[in-house]
Amino acid sequence: MSTVNEPSTDLSSSVTPATVPGLSEAQALGLQELLRVSPVADEVARRFQAAGHRLALVGGSVRDALLGRLGNDLDFTTDARPEQVLKLVKGWADAVWDVGIAFGTVGARKDTADGSFLIEITTYRSEAYDRTSRKPEVTYGDTIEQDLVRRDFTVNAMAVDLPGRGFVDPHHGLDDLEARVLRTPATPEESFSDDPLRMMRAARFAAQLDFTPAPEVVAAMTAMAERITIVSAERVQAELNKLLLADHPVKGLRLLADTGLAAYVLPELPALQLEADEHHRHKDVYEHSLTVLEQAIDLEQDGPDLVLRLAALLHDIGKPRTRRFESDGRVSFHHHEVVGAKMTRKRMRDLKYSNELIDEVSRLVELHLRFHGYGGGEWTDSAVRRYVTDAGPLLERLHKLTRSDCTTRNRKKAAALSRTYDSLETRIAELREQEELDAVRPALDGNQIMELLGLKPGPAVGKAYKHMLELRLEHGPLEHESAVTALKEWWAGQQ
Repeated sequence: MSTVNEPSTDLSSSVTPATVPGLSEAQALGLQELLRVSPVADEVARRFQAAGHRLALVGGSVRDALLGRLGNDLDFTTDARPEQVLKLVKGWADAVWDVGIAFGTVGARKDTADGSFLIEITTYRSEAYDRTSRKPEVTYGDTIEQDLVRRDFTVNAMAVDLPGRGFVDPHHGLDDLEARVLRTPATPEESFSDDPLRMMRAARFAAQLDFTPAPEVVAAMTAMAERITIVSAERVQAELNKLLLADHPVKGLRLLADTGLAAYVLPELPALQLEADEHHRHKDVYEHSLTVLEQAIDLEQDGPDLVLRLAALLHDIGKPRTRRFESDGRVSFHHHEVVGAKMTRKRMRDLKYSNELIDEVSRLVELHLRFHGYGGGEWTDSAVRRYVTDAGPLLERLHKLTRSDCTTRNRKKAAALSRTYDSLETRIAELREQEELDAVRPALDGNQIMELLGLKPGPAVGKAYKHMLELRLEHGPLEHESAVTALKEWWAGQQ
């Protein structure tokens, strides 16, 4: 395998362990991924070569190729300056955008018979944060070695020079990829000082790739955790989302909590590690929450669900604030779901989530205990209707969250809870068949109410509508005549 100090190894033909000494079979098969994208990669590379510039596939694209998971998003690095890159891709790409040009990046899309490829080409660069700044200062470099040393981790500091396909690995990223270890090309302290968000990326890659940070990386994350506060909330949120949507989010979350990073970006998580009390035993809320997250993931059917995963992680964050030691030795957390919903709303606002996402996650947190009032199935049809109506479009997620919230080791108790929830879902299905349960509306709309009562738009109409909705929830669908009679009787009592 060639490095920057050795002649390039030609990977333009078949890639096997025999043709590339030192490469495992899995890695060789991974590099064959590069051949799949070679028509696009080679085309653009030849344009740069003809103009006297170097172009290399770099970073996550090379890492993912070696892991056998390369997609159609390709990252390149070049010695050409951004303005030159624009000229070289215009006329070749099907679309070009320059929103990242201030940071040396030009984006493009190339459509082929095998699909569309999204391409980012970044000029060799080095960047560093001022101690009080949230924005990096970008300076361009002249060599690929300068570019690779500023990368976040060694597994992302490998490149394939194009079109010849010489492999460039000055920081032994291939060895770390084999060992599934996260190390930094420079010292961790230098790397995290340049961009503190890299500390969160370490947790994200642990979650995405199931890699383990090297001890010196963990030590630097712990010592420098406070530095994450200079990074914008939007960038922190983006990394947190990628972590949560990964295959192993609990591994990344534990790393955030253990290094102290969570205390700055998601302080409600370490706060769940309530101090043990030998006289007042209760479930470990931190471990319980991580288990609920894992169990919720097991119930996903259509891919990762950020709303469900956030709700599972945050559903009990109100417990530390509501914990009380009762006189009989029990520990209570009265109304922790209400407090937790408010805390969820605040944290998500601070992290700049959309209002829609905030509403959905906080509503699930608020409703996550509602099922426990069901008991052994004593709810009336009215109570079931209210459960469905309050959940609205979140009902399926609420089903999953409620089922995930059972982490007892008592198999008999767990089985009983599961049967009880089965019973509730059956009743919901039966009521759906009998009524339009997913769209519970009064028998009379606002216009009909105004016409029947001779009213103009105003608070009285809203009050009448609310009364009719209560009747719908309590008694189910009403015939039109019965609804009119009920409305007039109610209105007579209001005079």
